[in-house]
Amino acid sequence: MPIRIVQSKQNARLKELRRALTSPGRKAAGLVGIEGPHLLEEAMRAELQIRCVFADERMRPWVEGLELEFEVDVLILPSGILAGTLSTETPQPVAALVKPPEWNWADVLSVRAGSPALVVVLAGLQDPGNLGTIVRSAEAFGASGVVCLPGTVSPWNQKALRASAGSVFRVPIVDADEAEAICQMRKAGVRVLTTAVEGAQAANEADLRAPVALVIGNEGNGVPAALAADADGAVTIPCPGPVESLNAAVAAGVLLYEASKQRTPKRPASGGAQ
Repeated sequence: MPIRIVQSKQNARLKELRRALTSPGRKAAGLVGIEGPHLLEEAMRAELQIRCVFADERMRPWVEGLELEFEVDVLILPSGILAGTLSTETPQPVAALVKPPEWNWADVLSVRAGSPALVVVLAGLQDPGNLGTIVRSAEAFGASGVVCLPGTVSPWNQKALRASAGSVFRVPIVDADEAEAICQMRKAGVRVLTTAVEGAQAANEADLRAPVALVIGNEGNGVPAALAADADGAVTIPCPGPVESLNAAVAAGVLLYEASKQRTPKRPASGGAQ
């Protein structure tokens, strides 16, 4: 891996990183920007293509210890130049340009670990922290993929990336409009369930063992009425406490846990006559 010392803010690679960080939905030149040693390690673990690594001069020994491919460009910069390029309030000492994974509907709707498709559909979710947390939960509970409908924040937003702790590198994610999403679910035999506060079946009473897509709506407005009308049903999370609804990420996590629990084979009770 060739290492270069860069002293100028006008470096072409730095400009490319800045564009990738400020416009994560565009994937300029097919690349996205990531920040921090942890996310770089996660990207490497997910075997993403690392195109360029940017490091504070103090991090040079750490970068030299990475097992990067020879063609990866490594830029060592003074602290002020790197910090001025990054988008976070507390800039990380490492950043990178990586080629994101390319997923398709076959990936999102696939059977994983012997379980039928379990898909999370995000309908206009706007908080990147919620999105990242949901993707993290999707990976934890064995979901097959995530669908981002129009109005949903980019999973490559830096806050979303940090909240996912690297799960966005491994969980299949596709963008689609509502009509395409419903069509793909129907073709694959996936039941679409929206989330609702009232007039819905309790999640623990619903059958989540068969192929299913769980629709999580916008933080303020919930699931769009047109999408709810096209769904096969609705589920709710019973809350005995005096609250009207749960945070979107919390609700998604509870539903994914319930689906995972229903899909996990029960172990036979042990014991017997003494």
